[in-house]
Amino acid sequence: MFALARLFVVAFVVLTIVYICVSLYSRSVRRGKLEAEWDEEGMTGDRDAFIRQGLKEYDNSLRRKLILGVYIVPMCLVGLIIYLNNFH
Repeated sequence: MFALARLFVVAFVVLTIVYICVSLYSRSVRRGKLEAEWDEEGMTGDRDAFIRQGLKEYDNSLRRKLILGVYIVPMCLVGLIIYLNNFH
């Protein structure tokens, strides 16, 4: 039982690092797309405010929430594999 708890703690730490990296990467890609949209459309006004507003919308988007799957999918798969190996 202690080995299983240690496995989940180590996996949680590793998945947290992966989550942070994926989240930062996704946010930077979104920022790049907003900057490209601003440049292509030749908009006028405050560019930083446009990007800030776009990133605020991104923070509430479904894509941002789907990144949490980094935690859910691997933990469920490990749990399923352990269950199937031990009880079937």
